[in-house]
Amino acid sequence: MRPFESAVLMDRCEIVHAAVLARAAAGDLPPGRAPDGPLSPELAEAAFRAGCLTRALDRQSRAMQRAGQGFYTIGSSGHEGMAAVALALRPDDMAFLHYRDAAFQIARAGQVPGQTPAWDMLLSFALSSEDPISGGRHKVLGSRDLMIPPQTSTIASHLPKAVGAAYSIGAARRRRPEHAILAPDGIVVASFGDASANHSTAQGAFNAAQWAAYQSVPMPLLFVCEDNGIGISTKTPRGWIEATFAQRPGLAYFKADGLDIYDTFRAAAEAAAYTRRTRKPAFLHLRTIRLYGHAGADVPTSYLTKAEVEAEEAQDPLLHSMRLMDAAGVMTPDAALGLYTDTCAEVATLAERAVTRPRLVTARDVMASLIPHARANRAANGPVPADRAATFGTDLRAMDAPQPMSRLINWALTDLMLAHPEIVLMGEDVGRKGGVYGVTQKLQARLGADRTIDTLLDEQSILGLAIGMAHNGFVPMPEIQFLAYLHNAEDQIRGEAATLPFFSNKQFANPMVLRIAGLGYQKGFGGHFHNDNALAVLRDIPGVILGVPSDGAEAAMMLREAVRLAREEQRVVVVVEPIALYPMRDLAQEGDGGWMRRYPDPTRRLSMGEVGVSGDGTDLAIVTFGNGVYLSHKARAALEAAGIGLRIVDLRWLSPLPKEALTAAVADCKHVLIVDETRHSGGVAEAVMAHLSETGTARLARLTAHDSFIATGPAYAATMPSVPDIVQAARALTGR
Repeated sequence: MRPFESAVLMDRCEIVHAAVLARAAAGDLPPGRAPDGPLSPELAEAAFRAGCLTRALDRQSRAMQRAGQGFYTIGSSGHEGMAAVALALRPDDMAFLHYRDAAFQIARAGQVPGQTPAWDMLLSFALSSEDPISGGRHKVLGSRDLMIPPQTSTIASHLPKAVGAAYSIGAARRRRPEHAILAPDGIVVASFGDASANHSTAQGAFNAAQWAAYQSVPMPLLFVCEDNGIGISTKTPRGWIEATFAQRPGLAYFKADGLDIYDTFRAAAEAAAYTRRTRKPAFLHLRTIRLYGHAGADVPTSYLTKAEVEAEEAQDPLLHSMRLMDAAGVMTPDAALGLYTDTCAEVATLAERAVTRPRLVTARDVMASLIPHARANRAANGPVPADRAATFGTDLRAMDAPQPMSRLINWALTDLMLAHPEIVLMGEDVGRKGGVYGVTQKLQARLGADRTIDTLLDEQSILGLAIGMAHNGFVPMPEIQFLAYLHNAEDQIRGEAATLPFFSNKQFANPMVLRIAGLGYQKGFGGHFHNDNALAVLRDIPGVILGVPSDGAEAAMMLREAVRLAREEQRVVVVVEPIALYPMRDLAQEGDGGWMRRYPDPTRRLSMGEVGVSGDGTDLAIVTFGNGVYLSHKARAALEAAGIGLRIVDLRWLSPLPKEALTAAVADCKHVLIVDETRHSGGVAEAVMAHLSETGTARLARLTAHDSFIATGPAYAATMPSVPDIVQAARALTGR
């Protein structure tokens, strides 16, 4: 037993530190092959310096946590080889990093003048409001100057957007957006752990990249799998990563020993060169080790034997680097040890200052970064007249006549895409087929397949494509075919798009307009997979805007506002389009055309927070949205015949709730009935009723859907509000 192992109370971090000191001083360096490859002496030293700083920061973060001045630890020790990967890339290659990649960020910082990675990371450990990436909201890697968007993912949910960012480089060559930031010959790198490679999100990203490459679609993306053989406490089967990735079609496989900075640099340079030259994806399989536990107070000896832990620690990559640099004549072990100890001392001194820096205190401070910065745009808001007539053709004449919602949405999308070349639609069947309900018909023929993209059947990939393209200046308009399908991929909105401005202190954003066909009341094509009346998952995400139109003109004008919000304010906007209202023509009786609308002037839009009010009665206000607006209008005649002075308030915007406009719309009404087609538990009515009870004196009631899934067949609407239900509830509330 070596002397440093006798301190049984020392944690593994200090045991590893003591081992570096003792073994380097004694020349007891782990054996391995001789240095070989194109890594220059200067870059070898840079990689080692990055590794030393990585190790020193890991030790310091644990010390800060023990002292109550740090709040979260997840280390990068054992993954120092990622410094060599960074040095094999360009600093303008966007990098979506694994949370163990401090060495990558530190090495890249050395390629860009004016960077202070040690100070920046210590501020992040201390959760200081001066942390330059998150502003004290989380311990994350990331830097705007280094083209590293911050990631909080632990399950590789950043991989789909890496696919999207890589795709955007080729798309920008054809039609470069005003706010594009990625170089035309750049590549994107996405790193992750071996355990995360098994996640469905990661598998979908690999498949999407291969799917694109198989069709010769440019996909300059380098996947880097950091294989340390374990995910928290579960071991990865030996050889699993190579067995499953070495022979994948369309995905070139490269392999390196991440403990060897020379071998790592060689393989990373080859993989990057391949991807940059061919514009095809590559997979770099990097052997690493994980020193210490998974994170925080995790103790590896609780699930690994002491012998297994010590065997890993014996292969310390810093000790391997000392041996390699000595053999290459770059630096002696004594000089390397001196550099390591000096780095540890410098970090400890910096940490004493970092823990004194201010932190976030109030809710207002924390929430200040939820909403991204607005930005200016050169393009005008209106359509391009010269293109418009030629694009619409005979449809231009039809705009004078009332039309159903599906057609008005189609025209609105056409106008928006004509006006804004950076808008790109994507989704299942949106192109050649024109969508399940024909809403996107003709768009691909009118504007090109590169702007109306038929994607593979994977909602995570659709949203990842959108998020990644937004990183490069595009304004994506992804479509999710049915609301129920969103649940396959909702974390791409919650955990990726919506959190990006929050965790980057507004330095990065994912503007987009997500269109979803949803809600209920479909007669012949139903069941809970094609009808979903739950909106809670969307209303629950901070910063996301949610709108639900009730007729075609409203839908067109709300989509224009949604695009404005995405383009100018960099917001994530979701528009749920009621499927049952797509073809709706009549209102009171068959053939009356009472629910069709004329196409509104292309410059008109409905501002966020603007509600619709129909009628001026004061006996009763029906507050509703979507299908509820249609049903309430159908109930109107019966209610007015009962002597009820009525108005119908169309919420339109459900998140954030248009509270001021709603309060004003019902201010003089004696009774308010909330008609909510979402479920009784977790539905929209809960928030509306809470607001009205806090701000008004009207007598309130709500009519909601049951807490049930939706059936197919004759009972398609049995669990949701109906016209007779509305009449009965209104009469009971008003006493009429």
